[in-house]
Amino acid sequence: MDTPHLVLNAVTVIFIAATMFAAGLRATIPALRGVFATIPLLLLALIANMVVIPLLGWGIAALFGLPSAAFIALVLIASSPGGPFGAKLAAVQQGDVVAGAAMQVLLASLGSLTFAPTVNAILTAADTGTKVSLDVGALVRTVALLQLVPFAIGLLLRRYAEPTAQAWHPTAAAVSNITFLIVLAGMLLGSWRDVADLFGSLALLAGFLLAVFAFAVGTLLATGPTPRRTTMGGVASVRNAGPALAAIGLAFADQPAVLGALAAILLSGLAAALPIAILLSRRRRAPDAAAPSRNSP
Repeated sequence: MDTPHLVLNAVTVIFIAATMFAAGLRATIPALRGVFATIPLLLLALIANMVVIPLLGWGIAALFGLPSAAFIALVLIASSPGGPFGAKLAAVQQGDVVAGAAMQVLLASLGSLTFAPTVNAILTAADTGTKVSLDVGALVRTVALLQLVPFAIGLLLRRYAEPTAQAWHPTAAAVSNITFLIVLAGMLLGSWRDVADLFGSLALLAGFLLAVFAFAVGTLLATGPTPRRTTMGGVASVRNAGPALAAIGLAFADQPAVLGALAAILLSGLAAALPIAILLSRRRRAPDAAAPSRNSP
């Protein structure tokens, strides 16, 4: 692996850890208890992310008649919930960050277990002749190390040293924001050839539509106030690249066509989800900005 890829991987790790740490610093035990005690919310989120969106990815791939590499990449992405960008989208849209981070960690943990069976079932039904076998333990450890542990540390700081948590949160949020931009730039610069190769095909459109529909499904299959519902939509729209990349390395021998399609679909999906989050944020800021004028003489 060359130096730019190593640097980007390191920055990505920092981004994930900083994002989850910042989310933990804003969380409280009662708020988390409220999220996990809401059984309808949990059940609907699991149905949306573990069942509906994988089937949606398969349906879009089949409807568009995607070539084998893009078909496999879209199924891999659709079957892998709990992407770390989900917590970031919750912050961008000024949604329910605590619920978003908690649900993201839960989905990533469960997704580590369900990813391979889900992909195998879809690829078998689609008659691609491919099987996916992964080290589930390694996936679970990765999720725990990069997402659960930083979130738990931030949560404990908020619980037992609240002044410290409040003092550290702006720095953690700034690190998350800066590394987020670096990761985005790195993905674009590192994958522009792969994306360019897919221009004229339907793979980019498929990835874009998967993210849009997943946002809608995640929002509709949620309970609670609108900010929480759209937060669940954001969490559903960005998938977890880790298991998908592991599957490509183990089951597809790092095939460049599948890797390129995966990168392009991830970027097109983010290109759909991020503007939605920004639009929601602007709409939520507008009433706050207008409030003084309503109260002014």
